[in-house]
Amino acid sequence: MKLISAIFIILFPLITFANSSVPTNRHISVHGTAEVLVEPDMAQIIFEVKSIEDTLLEAKRDLDGRISVLLEELDKYDFGQGDVHISGLKSKVYTKVGTESGIALSDNYLALKTVKVTLKDIKKVDEFIDFAQRLQIDNIKKINGLSSKAMQLEAEATQLAIDNAKAKGNKLAQSFGAELGNVYSISANSSSSDYDASGVKHIVLSSHRNSMAARNNENPFTQQRYLGARISVKASINVVFDLKLK
Repeated sequence: MKLISAIFIILFPLITFANSSVPTNRHISVHGTAEVLVEPDMAQIIFEVKSIEDTLLEAKRDLDGRISVLLEELDKYDFGQGDVHISGLKSKVYTKVGTESGIALSDNYLALKTVKVTLKDIKKVDEFIDFAQRLQIDNIKKINGLSSKAMQLEAEATQLAIDNAKAKGNKLAQSFGAELGNVYSISANSSSSDYDASGVKHIVLSSHRNSMAARNNENPFTQQRYLGARISVKASINVVFDLKLK
């Protein structure tokens, strides 16, 4: 009996604490959700620039030379501070092995950097890719769509989630002959679905065009159009209302 009493004494504070997030009087908990869709008006292009040479120094020089030419000609695209980002150098050694002897013949060195550019006008994606290809910067890792109104979209989604929670709460309360009282607690969550951490959604390439180009040994990005996708911004809110009986 003492053991049972001790367990009850230990558990009782935990139960009280677990229920402390809701009022002791009549109440209702409501979950409101909302989603806002918009077409991207900006674009982010991520290139992987590689060079393989007999020495790492030669590979780095070739790599830096192509990137330098790219940077020198960026003025016409109206890039601002932070719109162009170049990663640090990554390198790797490749050892050539004779197909018959199996003996190591020589080493080749890979130098690699990632170039990320943000275009203020999504309509210039094709033009910029063609420009980069002429500089032998043609390994596209990712093309993303951006919205210049990301913060506005999040605020709009949050307000719609609030309205949704109120509507749900009123409907439920009225169904049981009550009405909503004061707000006891609010917990909001805003998330950018299909965004990355920077608020980005992928723009889908034409897979048919890519596969055809691969079979014909063509550059898959030549004369290719890119399809914009909608950006989805979601918000949710949890609200606890007091209930008033009619």
